Amino acid sequence: MTPDTSGLPTIAPATPGTADGAAVGPKPVGALPADAAITPGWSRRAFLRLAGAASAGAAVGGCGPTAAPPAPRVRDKVQLVYQDWRTDWFPPMAQELLEQFHAQHPNIRVFYTPDPENVGEKTGAAMEAGSAPDVFAGCCDYFPIWAQRDYCLDLRRFVAADLDAATIAEWDAAQYRSFFARDGRQFGLPKYHGALALYFNKDVFDAARVAYPTADWTYDDYRTAMGAVTSGHDADGRPAVWGSMLDVFWDRIQIHVNGFGGHLVDPDDPARCRMADPPAIEALEWLRARIWDDRVMAGFLDVENMPTRDAFAAGRLAMVEDGSWALKDILTNARFRVGVAPFPAGPRRRVTLATTDGFGIYAGTRHPEAAWELLKFLIGADYGRAMARANFLQPARVSLVADWIRYIRDEFPEQTRDMDLDAFAHGQRNGYSVTAEIFANMGEAARLAEAAWDRVLTLGQAPVAATMAETCRAIDAAQRGSA
Repeated sequence: MTPDTSGLPTIAPATPGTADGAAVGPKPVGALPADAAITPGWSRRAFLRLAGAASAGAAVGGCGPTAAPPAPRVRDKVQLVYQDWRTDWFPPMAQELLEQFHAQHPNIRVFYTPDPENVGEKTGAAMEAGSAPDVFAGCCDYFPIWAQRDYCLDLRRFVAADLDAATIAEWDAAQYRSFFARDGRQFGLPKYHGALALYFNKDVFDAARVAYPTADWTYDDYRTAMGAVTSGHDADGRPAVWGSMLDVFWDRIQIHVNGFGGHLVDPDDPARCRMADPPAIEALEWLRARIWDDRVMAGFLDVENMPTRDAFAAGRLAMVEDGSWALKDILTNARFRVGVAPFPAGPRRRVTLATTDGFGIYAGTRHPEAAWELLKFLIGADYGRAMARANFLQPARVSLVADWIRYIRDEFPEQTRDMDLDAFAHGQRNGYSVTAEIFANMGEAARLAEAAWDRVLTLGQAPVAATMAETCRAIDAAQRGSA
């Protein structure tokens, strides 16, 4: 994340791939109003006319390699709308880089517009209405929902023509596979590689005389350390410093379930719920027990609904399960020595999260070839390095990880002196990353599951097994006719 707008429950904090809940800065020259792209009933001509007015001659284009551009494939002048994050740092970076694309592709004029609030729902509505942007960023559960509803252009013919095996091999295999529908259609390409790891407060560990987390840690090590570093209990038994915390959200729950050998979705049947199977119940019970029995893992109510990164940076947590997308905020705001380690190995297998942030093309675009030229630029090394520099977003291309680490160390030399930043790439380098498991009817499944997890984990009001059995029955019923 990480970039919010992902339609989370109100209790949950921001998640990767959205706007991080950050305040939106001044609207950059050439940007469109966030709601412009999603107003039902607008024609694309009217939308582009507004784009031109907003730009006032400062239109920008997409990004590509620094080498000489290939022979132009777009002969007629076309206009494209590109929608992406609205966080304060992103639009200026995008506009600066898009100028390179405009120079390389004089026949393609691109107008940037920031994501609307609640991007999944509103952009989906724009796609349904025929007024969606030509090229867009998506992630999490809503990107595959768009694909399930046939809103995304199938990219296979473009990929086959223009991307070689070496380029594809740069991406995490799990992340790359996540952009394929069950029927083989390819609806996206990686934007950046948000990877989950375990942050820890070195000062708290030192004070408790507890050894730092390592790549060899198991769940038993994790649980033991949580108990050892939780401290400062008040009269009601609430700690001043909690052992750890996680986001009660789809993919953050899933990695625990995967680590116990289970699944949320049947790998062979996207219409079958598996979150009531014994391994999934065991994983959820492990989390529930840490939160409500041992009182060593904080829930959102325990930290007044603070996002995980903020609770950690404020010193409320000794550890936190969070991603590389949170790194800049944590390094900027933490007043203690920060460490990072690979995510602990589960009882059955080792997993970590690779987010599914990617770029796609609207199936209704009038200019698919021009949109593909822009998308190629967005997945290029220059754009990846720019995001890495601007907000420490971990590049999707593994060859750029060393550059990313260098940018971080250059900006925070003292804080990162002994920090294992490569821990975020551990899953990608060693082949154990996983991505969000997706139901055939993902929208209803996510709503039902997240409500159940809030009752069990956040509120502590429901037993795990009975709640998940009931939830799985409801999810299975919602999948009928969707497989």
